[in-house]
Amino acid sequence: MTSFDAAVPVAVIGAGACGLTAALAARDEGAEVVVLERDPLPRGSTAMSSGMIPACNTSMQKSAGVNGDSPELMAADIQRKANGQADAELLNAVCAESGPALDWLTERHRLSLELLDGPPYPGHSVQRTHAPPSRSGEELSDDLARAVREAGIEIVTDAHVTDLFDEGGKVTGLQYDRPDGGVESLGAGALVLACCGFGGNPEFVERYIPEMAGAVYYGHEGNQGDAVRWGLELGAAMADMGAYQGHGSVAVPHAALVSWSLMNGGGILVNNRGHRFADESEGSSETAAAVVAQPDAQVWAVIDHRLHENAMKFAEYRQLDELGAIRNGGDAGEIAEACGLPPSDLAATLTDAARLSPPYCAIRVTGALLHTQGGLAVDRHARVLRDDGSPLPNLFAGGGAARGVSGDDGRGYLSCNGLLTAVTLGRISGRQAARLFK
Repeated sequence: MTSFDAAVPVAVIGAGACGLTAALAARDEGAEVVVLERDPLPRGSTAMSSGMIPACNTSMQKSAGVNGDSPELMAADIQRKANGQADAELLNAVCAESGPALDWLTERHRLSLELLDGPPYPGHSVQRTHAPPSRSGEELSDDLARAVREAGIEIVTDAHVTDLFDEGGKVTGLQYDRPDGGVESLGAGALVLACCGFGGNPEFVERYIPEMAGAVYYGHEGNQGDAVRWGLELGAAMADMGAYQGHGSVAVPHAALVSWSLMNGGGILVNNRGHRFADESEGSSETAAAVVAQPDAQVWAVIDHRLHENAMKFAEYRQLDELGAIRNGGDAGEIAEACGLPPSDLAATLTDAARLSPPYCAIRVTGALLHTQGGLAVDRHARVLRDDGSPLPNLFAGGGAARGVSGDDGRGYLSCNGLLTAVTLGRISGRQAARLFK
């Protein structure tokens, strides 16, 4: 039997939205919890997001007069986008938990979340997207960390977990490296894997998402697929490993996201022959692989002056303009010359598209992988499953470590699915882990 430096009933690996939510849920059930985070601050991938979380039947929806939402409607919206590929049992559990989870976070733990104004995001039947006032994932991360500290939960930062220990498939503890070169261990009665996905691991991306192999990775560098590796060692099943959220317009070489609202507003993508090669209305994630498949994995996002002026209201776009990323041309010939494209081909493309009017602007972009949506197979209780469907006795997973609800490819991601499963499976996993000791 392994001897550990210390022991705790519930250990959580990862201090993003999933891990911190799991820790709060376990503590509310009366369990002692320790969270381990490889970074100096408890932020993770969540801090790189917009902090937006979809949920149904929340108190905020009711206060805003949003009626008619339900777990069934929400599940139908997500399943429609996923082309029917999302696991129905997991999806139903996630949607049913979404409203109670957000009400619990705001009312019990005083998180600052509000329902967005205006029409619902594309694909959602009603307005159900909630976010911090700043629309910032950093604010969401900091708010969750504040709640965790106030709950008396220890977050051990600069703790890079390298190995898990098990006896007969039951996890007994873990080992982690410290910045000074030291190695420490922690025994655990139950373990929650909330250490996100594998987008930062080129080998795993090539194996599971070959269409995005070599694409720019625009995510947290800590997403190295540790949960996948540990799960395989423990005999866990994997699911939906081809699922991901991509982005079809990341400025080159500036590595800044160019809002897909420009494409929704009428912009088009053209390759280095001046030809349009994709249907931009399908969405940013759906188009990412098509962009990566073009020569040199680089294309041009072409817009007109109307879209350009609207975009100049936003700081990120203005910064691209200041950096000289935006080319200008009074007509098709001038914008073709500015971008080094065949004038006649681009002129024909712009005429056929009939979406834009001169003068034009263009930005060189590539396709990027934002985060993966596949991972450990889990049931509605967030228990990690073996290939035969039986659960591992004390191992739970959520967020990027677990399978999501986006199907099995890059076309099924509905806006904010990532934080949806992070928060809901986080709460479910923490609660279930703690209940093992009651």
